[in-house]
Amino acid sequence: MTGRNYLFTSESVTEGHPDKMADQISDAILDAILAKEARLEAEGYVAPDGVPASLANVRCACETLLTTGTVIVSGEIRTQAYVDVQKIVRDTVRRIGYDRAKYGFDCETCGVINMIHEQSPDIAQGVDGTFARAGMDEVERIGAGDQGMMFGYASNETDTLMPMPAYLAQRMAERLSARRKDSTLHYLRPDGKTQVTVRYQDDEPVEVTTVVISTQHAAEILDMSVVRADMLEHVIAPVLDEVGIDWSHAKVFVNPTGRFVVGGPMGDTGLTGRKIVVDTYGGMGRHGGGAFSGKDCTKVDRSGAYAARWVAKNVVAAGFARRCEVQLAYAIGVSEPVSVMVDTFGTATVDERALERAVREVFDLRPGAIIRDLDLRRPIFLKTAAYGHFGRTDPDFTWERTDRVDELRAALS
Repeated sequence: MTGRNYLFTSESVTEGHPDKMADQISDAILDAILAKEARLEAEGYVAPDGVPASLANVRCACETLLTTGTVIVSGEIRTQAYVDVQKIVRDTVRRIGYDRAKYGFDCETCGVINMIHEQSPDIAQGVDGTFARAGMDEVERIGAGDQGMMFGYASNETDTLMPMPAYLAQRMAERLSARRKDSTLHYLRPDGKTQVTVRYQDDEPVEVTTVVISTQHAAEILDMSVVRADMLEHVIAPVLDEVGIDWSHAKVFVNPTGRFVVGGPMGDTGLTGRKIVVDTYGGMGRHGGGAFSGKDCTKVDRSGAYAARWVAKNVVAAGFARRCEVQLAYAIGVSEPVSVMVDTFGTATVDERALERAVREVFDLRPGAIIRDLDLRRPIFLKTAAYGHFGRTDPDFTWERTDRVDELRAALS
């Protein structure tokens, strides 16, 4: 079957983009709670109300808003652990790079407003297993934290089984920040965006046609030709040459407006969960709409999306399809997914109905089982909050493992 010919564009942002700053603050608070709760649990801590510290009891839905000179943290959290929200916010902003007033935002002087409150008991009862029967283990008791649908996607276009445009945009954004932090490009500031357009021929990526980079810079930099030359040498060429895709005729736009000095929260308000397409597959493949950052693993917006990626990646890695999209759907308080869908876009090498049955056989997609199998009660989430939740080689990204390939093959044999 002949594939399609088309252009596809994906974007990414650096960790200094205000929306990504919000995501990182929310996940830094989640990580701090998980780390502290684990220590309290190990020490056998019991609160004055008789409730013992337990990672299984942690519930977190943390939202952050940033604007000029101010960070507001809100949301619903249940934990026995005390964490210093003010310090976490300031440390996160400092690590990102906004540590002096001349950058437009200063971790030391910005206002931090904490409006966190306790989780609703109506939500908690479904997740905690109010509807559980006697004798159920924890995996059986845990219900989905909300209703909704989640998607996972994988493609054999890159070694990480990510779509090419999203992969390139993410790696350029990551490299842009790296060259700022190692002072190779001393004039760079934390905020930045990347965008890559790829030409597909017969559904295969063959050429990069356009690259756009907008990067915050020091006020004394007036000549954008210098910035353009540096972007080509230190950011664009290393990423594209490593992949080996043709970009000899690519149009390159660097700071198209001619100036990008005012950035970060001073230039734009930041909010948790506003970069969900950047977080996932750059628009290649669908999205259920739920954000990830600031949410503990009982929230299927996060754990369900991770599991769907895990499934899709194993299907492609096993050679059963060149592209695969998995949809999961849940009802609040119910552990079993209400639907599981596997779509290979006509690229399957096996019967799709048999493949879907094999997926259901090999993967336990109840929230409790996902938490267990992907080991999601660890403080690993801050590192997911910039440069994509998928296509990363860090071993803490357990949903990137292709550890069920042999079981899928056995189920289909």
